Amino acid sequence: MKVVNFIKRNTVFCVAMTAALITSFFVPPDAEYFGYFDWRTLACLFITLAVVSALGNVKFFTILARKLVMAAGNLRGLFLMLVVITFIGSMIIANDMALITFLPLGYFALSVGKKEKYMAYLFILQNISANLGGMVTPFGNPQNLYIHSFYEIPTDEFISIMFPPFVLAISMLAAACFLVKPEKLHIDEEFPEKFHTARTVTYFILFFISVLIVLRLVPFLLGLIMIPAVLFFMDKDALLEVDYGLLGTFFFFFIFSGNLARMDAVNAFFSMLLEKDALIVSTLSCQFISNVPTAILLSQFTEDYRSLLLGVNIGGTGTLIASLASLITFSEFKILYPGEGKKYLSMFTVINLIFLVVMTAAAKFFFV
Repeated sequence: MKVVNFIKRNTVFCVAMTAALITSFFVPPDAEYFGYFDWRTLACLFITLAVVSALGNVKFFTILARKLVMAAGNLRGLFLMLVVITFIGSMIIANDMALITFLPLGYFALSVGKKEKYMAYLFILQNISANLGGMVTPFGNPQNLYIHSFYEIPTDEFISIMFPPFVLAISMLAAACFLVKPEKLHIDEEFPEKFHTARTVTYFILFFISVLIVLRLVPFLLGLIMIPAVLFFMDKDALLEVDYGLLGTFFFFFIFSGNLARMDAVNAFFSMLLEKDALIVSTLSCQFISNVPTAILLSQFTEDYRSLLLGVNIGGTGTLIASLASLITFSEFKILYPGEGKKYLSMFTVINLIFLVVMTAAAKFFFV
């Protein structure tokens, strides 16, 4: 049962490890394996996740979000507020951390306001906002961090590529929120959490340093030494709470994609597909193997980073497995409402497919 539960909680990690092991039979381990890994990406991901965990432990994001929700006024305002918070949060603390931080807040706000019938719709919009909000920054999504580092894309070019779909995503999410009636909402709860000023300021400094590392303004080896050292003395739990499963997933998919790139037949097949339409291929690939593995795999076969970048971000919408963040949302909803999983999935699929089709069409005809 322990093994089964581990696989359920770490499905993508287990798939990545299995894929790496299988391809290793075709390409036996040798010295070239060391060239598979983008150590800078792994380091940036680790220190960013660690600092975000530390900020979460001092309740910074929760306190700030709750204060904003208190100012929402009505149900439509609350939806807009929570979607915007999640959207902006994913730009700063990555999509999965934004959901972990702000989904409970959405549940709390609707529960207190006696509006639980809107819970599935809110969770789905928060999920989409987390997946699409992080697209505009190199550190907003794990796949962005990887592509930004792998292709060494200048940050200003990266933002210019992703800004048009970013604006379209904001517009569509706002329209979805305006479908909610502006019903009165009263939240009278008191919140006991208080800012821990010294720790919060320190962690913000560390976060700023991690951003500079992502932007290649500070050597990643310096951050890899300094940031964990500071956190070790100030918040050991933050180091323990890092999503090592995500890091492991990256590690094994580096091996998997590196091995595939050395198989002539596979190399020719993927190169041919991506030459025809890198945007569509990457978007569709996300629907079956998720966006992070797609980014790592397809980057081995194309130099068209613009189309790949658009595809793996837009492709995060669609099926439940298109993004790891979507699995987080679904798991959270099933815990809160065990008997409503099928209803949630139906609504999730319809809404996500609308976003996927509209944004893919826009990217195909206007953004590529």
